[in-house]
Amino acid sequence: MIDTIDESRADALMKGAVDLHVHSGPSVMARQVDHFQAVEEAAAAGMRGILFKDHHYSVAPFLPIMERVLGHHGVAMYGGVVLNNTVGSLNPHAVDFNLKSGARLVWMPTAHSLNHIRNTHRKSRLATNVQLKKPVAVTVLDARGDLLDECKEILDSIAEFDAILSSGHLHIGEVWVLFEEARARGVKRLLVNHPMYGLHCTADDVAELVRMGALIEQSACLYVDSRFNYFTPEELREHIDAAGPAHSALGSDLGQVDNPSPVEGLKQMIRLCLALGYTDEEVKLMVQDNPARIVGLQ
Repeated sequence: MIDTIDESRADALMKGAVDLHVHSGPSVMARQVDHFQAVEEAAAAGMRGILFKDHHYSVAPFLPIMERVLGHHGVAMYGGVVLNNTVGSLNPHAVDFNLKSGARLVWMPTAHSLNHIRNTHRKSRLATNVQLKKPVAVTVLDARGDLLDECKEILDSIAEFDAILSSGHLHIGEVWVLFEEARARGVKRLLVNHPMYGLHCTADDVAELVRMGALIEQSACLYVDSRFNYFTPEELREHIDAAGPAHSALGSDLGQVDNPSPVEGLKQMIRLCLALGYTDEEVKLMVQDNPARIVGLQ
């Protein structure tokens, strides 16, 4: 399908793109590009910014060094922290440290969320090069379905720094409670990653999340030519239309070995969206304007 799209249109839309979902290394997971290479490749494509995501540590404290070495490329670099076991799970101290170290995004648990562990039982998704300790499953809710106190403290820190809150790999039933409390506590930047994959969202759920003010990010790796391809092009259109381009973002969610690079995968995603009939302006919203807005890149 993407072969019908002039590659120069995708190249033009890559100039100024902001990818908030780059899985570069070093990592305990096999990665095809390191953080420096990810910046260099983004610069070659004319991109404005990238945000590094690792499931087990935060790149944020290293960004001043990276800026000194790579700043001449003109690519804005961002980091965040994922609240998995390796940082103490729902750990307000880890959140406080990372936000004060420049992190722009806090993901709720991903690989160590109770929802993710249930979904991937007997499967090898998010496999690591080394055998880590068996994770302790994390949920943000207590036995009554109320948000845990430590999670409320984390939300207060996110609001204080005007950072982004991502739902991570929580179940949509947890996300409702989390986002409602987040908004009540002054969190303004809400992000949902691949809602139809792992989070168990319906189109109606996505529409409601948008009404709450959330930006809905679709992961290129689930739709383009990758080993994580899970959905058809027609399903991509359904997933984007559930939120609408004005409330959607495109992230690569790439960097793994045996997959397209983040730049290659994002470009494929752009061409796929164009082939599905989205206009250049709609794709620009999703790949440039909306991710830049939520990360605070003026």
